[in-house]
Amino acid sequence: MEVDETSALLPKADRVDIFCPSNAQGSLLNPSRGREAWHLRKRTRKWRLCPSSHHPLDSLSHCVKYLTFVWNLAFSITGLLILAIGIWGLSDKESLASERITYLGSDPMLFFVLAGLVASTISLLGCLGALFENTCLLKLFTGGIMMFVILETLGGIVFFSLRRQIKTSLQESLTVAVLRYQDDPDLKFIMDEIQMGLQCCGVESYLDWKTNLYFNCSSPGVQACGVPASCCLDPLENGTIPNSQCGFGTLALEEFVAQSTVYLGGCVPQLSRWLNNHAGVIGLYCVLLIVIEVGSLILTAKLLAGIALARTRDSSEREETYLLSYHQRQKGFCS
Repeated sequence: MEVDETSALLPKADRVDIFCPSNAQGSLLNPSRGREAWHLRKRTRKWRLCPSSHHPLDSLSHCVKYLTFVWNLAFSITGLLILAIGIWGLSDKESLASERITYLGSDPMLFFVLAGLVASTISLLGCLGALFENTCLLKLFTGGIMMFVILETLGGIVFFSLRRQIKTSLQESLTVAVLRYQDDPDLKFIMDEIQMGLQCCGVESYLDWKTNLYFNCSSPGVQACGVPASCCLDPLENGTIPNSQCGFGTLALEEFVAQSTVYLGGCVPQLSRWLNNHAGVIGLYCVLLIVIEVGSLILTAKLLAGIALARTRDSSEREETYLLSYHQRQKGFCS
């Protein structure tokens, strides 16, 4: 019989080469081994959207993991406290009531709610990502921190470039607060806090309160020719009891007499002096904030690198073990 006629009755040589490498004249060195290894890697590899690493980390990455967890846990608690203060402020002033919901956007407590919510959410992503070694959560945390850094940098540039326009806008806002002092509880709260904190009265001077309908000297009420109690040098009677009438009649007094009762300087000049005197401290706080955020990015990047290294090492070990057991089984099959 011819070779071509009998070859169909014989086993295929390449099949013997695959299953019995010892009979294949060194077939492990031929290109089919590359295809075999590729198929093995494909079968042993696990594709997931947000894989969590359960592989042992090295000692340094292990320390970085728990340092990142504690670091973000502290900021998560801080953010939740800020959020709780904002929610308490909104509920205490009944800002969420149906008749006052339209003024929610101008409520200062809304800033605490939003700031606390964002800070706690971002920090919680880093906290959980570090604890469970979840690369997806850690990357989301990194993106959030980078967004914060970019926004803070842009905010600083805008503030420095538009400082004169910001000062004018602040003057206009305080003027509105003076005019609507009794009509808007939120503006009243903000104005009182500013005047007590900066030890000032009015926008440019204490005489600005004459523009208020209730404090104007032509007003028939008991507050005529007066200023709010937050303008007083000593708003507490005997140091314990608040005296809400300490500023009554001040606008009718001479300036040298009024200065013994209330602050004469306005809040805008006082704020400008305060910023000039504390520019170094403000800059130090900004630098410290950026250092904290950059430190968080460095820790997260180190942890991600450690997780990737551990996963690669574990995958290589599993692939080598699989190949070894595979060839041992094939040797047993051929023998």
